[in-house]
Amino acid sequence: MTAARRAAKTAWAAFPVIIMMGLAAPVLVGLAGLAPASASPLVVNPDTGLAISGFDPVAYFADRKASVGRSDLELTEDGTVWRFRNASNRTAFAAHPDVYSPSFGGYDPVAIAAGRSVPGHPLFWAITSARLYLFYSAENRQTFLADPGGVIEAANRAWPSVERTIAR
Repeated sequence: MTAARRAAKTAWAAFPVIIMMGLAAPVLVGLAGLAPASASPLVVNPDTGLAISGFDPVAYFADRKASVGRSDLELTEDGTVWRFRNASNRTAFAAHPDVYSPSFGGYDPVAIAAGRSVPGHPLFWAITSARLYLFYSAENRQTFLADPGGVIEAANRAWPSVERTIAR
């Protein structure tokens, strides 16, 4: 962690965070309809300042699992700090952040389709049409998997208005 981020952390954020293990099986479904790139709002952990809570975005594709990145392998992209499991993942992300960044900035597409902005959790995820999606819960992930194309289409329609409600 950089000194600037360490200084910015509040006292209560120093307590250990317990991460509940969730579903981490990737799902590859060949459907059309890509979500917007994450040049818009991005889910950043408010305690650490890390994108997707420090999970390696490339590992979802390369390893087909959620993996926590290392503090010595960070990259700042558009003012956001990302962590990686290894140097080659960091290099891949640096070359193509639009490919590896989560769709809808890491917000849950099921919630977006319903008109709400709800941050996704890095342990509830799926890959569809070569895009990473994060979900708030296992239930939302299952809803998505039942009809990925329909959820993505509805989320794409709702995203512009939902995006305007997200504080930056």
